[in-house]
Amino acid sequence: MLYFLSDLSDGGGVFNLFRYITMRSGGAFFTALLFGFLFGRPLINLLKRKQSNGQPIRSDGPESHILDKAGTPTMGGVLILGSLIVSTLIWARLDNTYIWMILFVTVSFGLVGFADDYAKVSRNNSKGVSSRVRFAIGLLVAAIAGYWAMQAHPAALAGQLALPVFKDALINLGIFFVPFSMLVIVGSANAVNLTDGLDGLAIMPVMIAAGTLGVIAYAVGRTDFTEYLGVHYVEGTGEILVFCSALIGGGLGFLWYNAPPAAVFMGDTGSLALGGALGAIAVATKHEIVLAIVGGLFVVEALSVIIQVLYFKSTGKRVFLMAPIHHHFEKRGWAESQIVIRFWIISLILALIGLATLKLR
Repeated sequence: MLYFLSDLSDGGGVFNLFRYITMRSGGAFFTALLFGFLFGRPLINLLKRKQSNGQPIRSDGPESHILDKAGTPTMGGVLILGSLIVSTLIWARLDNTYIWMILFVTVSFGLVGFADDYAKVSRNNSKGVSSRVRFAIGLLVAAIAGYWAMQAHPAALAGQLALPVFKDALINLGIFFVPFSMLVIVGSANAVNLTDGLDGLAIMPVMIAAGTLGVIAYAVGRTDFTEYLGVHYVEGTGEILVFCSALIGGGLGFLWYNAPPAAVFMGDTGSLALGGALGAIAVATKHEIVLAIVGGLFVVEALSVIIQVLYFKSTGKRVFLMAPIHHHFEKRGWAESQIVIRFWIISLILALIGLATLKLR
């Protein structure tokens, strides 16, 4: 919105600053961060009044969770989404189709997550909206987003899958780019959702991934950068950096209250929305495979659940003491803070590897 103030500039002066993506990204970050600090405590107090028992804790989960986390309110993702959406609408160019596509995915998955959280809290049961319903809605949203991105991409890249490391390598998926996008977006949303099981565990890797994808989006949206790096130019994706900056600011504001011991959980409201947003950014920037590297922690968490379920059904035995894998380490006696910080370190390493693919051609 503030971008249009640049129209008042004749090429100089303070209003000209609003033309620069980097300046508006900084504004988005601090706006979202301030929003989180201002409304975090009032929102938590409201959630506590509305949720007398807090988030229902799984009876089959780690025993410490039943003792330590009972009564903690959920739906804290509302704080992240509120700061993210408001900040993006203020600082991003509202004539950019990628911004609206990513917002569409974020809000849609956020609403699905909110409905799931509300069902859990109102019934005082860890089972919310049917997984089939959630999955079906997620696929529909992702299908729309995939087709949207396909129409927005340059003709030479529409329906193409770009491969990292291999310069100019493309795989023509054609119309199958839409189901591939569905897999990326829905898979990312559910992987982040599975990771959100310990205080602060999911939000920091999400911010790290968002920062990495934001840098990639900015580079992919500039002809000088793409020529130097040998990556595919996608006009307009640079604006996604504003969204990613707002996500990081809102995430930090939330982490202030989610740091151990958490005063609030993000719930499915936050985890599904943020995971879906990461998937949508990857689709928009043609870096879907790089997302699997940058978000490798989320991939491992999801795979641990899939492996556990399939192996148990076929043999009646378990590979892990408990899935997702962060609970396995809890069962082995690792302290919660140990697991969280070590997983953060892994996320940072994977993000650096993902960034390295820009230059390794």
